[in-house]
Amino acid sequence: MNKNLLQELADSLQGRVLSDSLTKTLYATDASVYRKIPTAVTFPETVEDLKTLVRFANKHKIGLIPRTAGTSLAGQVVGEGIVVDTSKHFTKIVSVDEKNKQVTVQPGVIRDELNQFLEPYGLFFGPNTSTANRCMIGGMVGNNSSGTTSIKYGITREKVVSLKTILSDGSEVEFKALTASEFEEKKSLNTMEGTIYREIYRELSPKEVQERILEEFPKPEIHRRNTGYAVDELLNTNVFGDTEEKINVCKLLSGSEGTLAFTTEITLSLDEIPPKLQAMVVTHYRTLEDCLTDVAPVMKHDLHLCEMMDRVILDCTKNNREQLKNRFFVEGDPAALLMLEVKAHTEEDLERQLKELHATIEVSGLSYASPVLYGADVNKAVALRKAGLGLLGNMVGDRKAVACIEDTAVALDDLKPFISEFTKIMDGYKQSAVYYAHAGAGELHLRPILNLKKSDDVAMFRGITTDVARLTKKYKGSFSGEHGDGIVRAEFIPIMVGEENYQLLRRIKSFFDPEGIFNPGKIVDAYPMDESLRYEVDRKEPEIKTLLDFSDSEGILKATEKCNGGGDCRKTENAAGAMCPSFHATRDEKNTTRGRANALREYLTVGEKKNNFDQKELKEVFDLCLSCKACATECPSNVDVATLKAEFLYQYQEANGYPLRSKLFAYNTRLNKLGSKVPGLTNAVYESKFLGGLLKKSSGVAPERNLPKVYSFNFDDYLQSIKGQYTVSKKKIVLYIDEFSQYLDVELGKDAIVLLVTLGYDVQLFYGESGRTYLSKGFLKQAKKLALANIPKLKAFADAGLPVVGLEPSAILTFRDEYKRFSQDPAVTNAIASNTYLVEEFLAKEIENKELSSELFTKEAKTVKIHSHCHQKALSNQKVTFDVLNLPENYKVSIISSGCCGMAGSFGYEKEHYEVSMKVGELKLFPSVRKSPEDTIISANGTSCRHQIYDGTKREAQHPVTILKNALA
Repeated sequence: MNKNLLQELADSLQGRVLSDSLTKTLYATDASVYRKIPTAVTFPETVEDLKTLVRFANKHKIGLIPRTAGTSLAGQVVGEGIVVDTSKHFTKIVSVDEKNKQVTVQPGVIRDELNQFLEPYGLFFGPNTSTANRCMIGGMVGNNSSGTTSIKYGITREKVVSLKTILSDGSEVEFKALTASEFEEKKSLNTMEGTIYREIYRELSPKEVQERILEEFPKPEIHRRNTGYAVDELLNTNVFGDTEEKINVCKLLSGSEGTLAFTTEITLSLDEIPPKLQAMVVTHYRTLEDCLTDVAPVMKHDLHLCEMMDRVILDCTKNNREQLKNRFFVEGDPAALLMLEVKAHTEEDLERQLKELHATIEVSGLSYASPVLYGADVNKAVALRKAGLGLLGNMVGDRKAVACIEDTAVALDDLKPFISEFTKIMDGYKQSAVYYAHAGAGELHLRPILNLKKSDDVAMFRGITTDVARLTKKYKGSFSGEHGDGIVRAEFIPIMVGEENYQLLRRIKSFFDPEGIFNPGKIVDAYPMDESLRYEVDRKEPEIKTLLDFSDSEGILKATEKCNGGGDCRKTENAAGAMCPSFHATRDEKNTTRGRANALREYLTVGEKKNNFDQKELKEVFDLCLSCKACATECPSNVDVATLKAEFLYQYQEANGYPLRSKLFAYNTRLNKLGSKVPGLTNAVYESKFLGGLLKKSSGVAPERNLPKVYSFNFDDYLQSIKGQYTVSKKKIVLYIDEFSQYLDVELGKDAIVLLVTLGYDVQLFYGESGRTYLSKGFLKQAKKLALANIPKLKAFADAGLPVVGLEPSAILTFRDEYKRFSQDPAVTNAIASNTYLVEEFLAKEIENKELSSELFTKEAKTVKIHSHCHQKALSNQKVTFDVLNLPENYKVSIISSGCCGMAGSFGYEKEHYEVSMKVGELKLFPSVRKSPEDTIISANGTSCRHQIYDGTKREAQHPVTILKNALA
């Protein structure tokens, strides 16, 4: 499509239309194996925008691809037409009908955020997908989503009361439940709506058609059924059956993947919030067969959840920092386990249910362990299960667990024989598979492990999918239980429902969408399932040389390919965790971990430059990355964008030169060292409105920022003077005086010496620049030089058993993280990492070992709120800070749920980033600090964090060391 037409479209919309290379790349994929470059991406702001898009699509015979979070697994939102992203502007909760337990929302409302809103009403929306913290209601309706709780609260289709839509002729129509007479009135309308009702009636009235549908469609007891259009759901109604059930075409639209109409508003039925008391029995099995055998008997209990995980996924949890701590309940090495959750209003009822469930488990005798989890531990186990899909991205190399047969649902009685035959199919292909499942609903997420870069495996991809489709048909199962047909399964709908029923579905599509503008290639007239794959088949793999060592992922390209598109990075600041602050502030796909990984993968593989890092699109996509490292932990696939960005900046600047401002920030320690020789003069210049302003303007620093003061101080003399006042009673330790403490946060360094010596430690000092400023600006040669100089010294401390304790997280944790990518000796860097501690980590360990107690601290009562540095959250944990600040027995300590502060080293100082920096701070941190009483102590262990808190709130935050030093008895 030529640019003039797209400009014509842009001029007619209130929302944006983008057709640049980067945006089209970002929207070319979802969480499936497919890649199709769209013509353009639009961000409509109003219903009128959507109607304009429909008219444009009809006029120019181009498809409209509806998209919200883009987490679909079957390729539903991949296509060559115009992507219509409603996630940015159609996000309103329109109304709540408390009496009728209903809510009306726009399609871009996030499922978990809807439930946060509904909580004061005592209501919630039941379907609970693994993507619930970022998936949106529009997508859930399009896919007829189910999730872990469907055995108790049903599926999305059952919750849809009405849908406001735009039909393919641009008319606005609301679909809802109708009496037989209301249905007749609809049939009489001389509109497209009338045509739809008339044709549905004409097609479904003949008894032979109804019998054929019931004969060919999945068994009625299979709860999760999404194959094709749900015409079978319309039969058991007042129009076609002997029942009082009102007919509602929303049943047809739910699960239609946006192929029939464009939804603008959704009214849902709600349930009362479940009981607060919860417990989970986790049964462990030596074989998958034993696990599946137990499903039917345990499902006779009133379970809220019955989920299965196999060994492959459990092993993947070992390689993810976030989920490693959530697998605490796993005993031994089970082939599979079941998670069985019960809930109750009273402790007595909860224990009664557990006792009865245990009795059933004991009768079968198949489980070798069945620990019981309560309260918050249940939530950790559920989080582990929800991370399952993303965790599969942790499989190193090109062989991945591929989504193609992962949405199969069969009746519970058929589960065991189905799996037996499935295993024989896989054996025939010499394939192993990943098994994880909503076992209680008969839904099996089965995944073969394939390399879709190889034509042999692509052939196997089709072969396995075809054979399993036929097997599913044999058991009258559903081939698309909850993930939809999309591209990967739509081709097989004729097998699943029969050719005559398939032709009926094609006609249904034509009544709604005669020109085929709504999400073409999905459900009917499908795209081939083994074409338009994310990777070019049998390509010659690019050889990409990097300065950082990415051998843990078999190279930087495969490090980007770990991203499977699941979109955990699209959760907002209202969800737990810090990933991804720039997305939180902008809501732009390009500012997600997924967006950055997709862009880097794309340009490294299809770019035609000698240095494929030299792309303006990559510069744009990494520009707002704060290098917080939240993705390194919170992304289930461990996509570490901060490290990818460091390599990109290095490669890009090697091709284009290193900007002056980047040099000033990278070489900041050298400049501070020079300035510290004449600190009075340096600080006078910095504080001068004219000279300081000129310096900021010439170097691109935001005028709103204050330049940090520099100092000169002899820490060695100070240490000796403090040592003379106290007796050594504890072990010898090394206090790392980093580049920030040495020249900027001198008082913090002094406080650390006083605290540690007073507590009885034999302190020696280690000076060294960590390389953090170089890393943040992509000066990797300089960072590597520092690392290689520091490693022998740090190794000597490790060999001597002297723990190295640091104050600034971004500096000390460099030894634990990036240094591993500079050295070729993992044994050495692992030893250094194990011997490196945040000061809070060290002190928390000493508390655990009974080496420290509250007796050394004040009895005064104070309140402390903690904001932790992002690198601490990613590479350590916040609990250590909480534990050490609780040493003063009357201190009331809490952790601010704050995400990233927004400063991120030099990022917040840069003029063009100032606004985003402050917006990130305003999301959670600043409001929490402002509402704290003036006598509340604000703790922040990052130097950037303390500066940001002051700039945003005018409150002085203190390092935990300073707080403890001031609290000494």
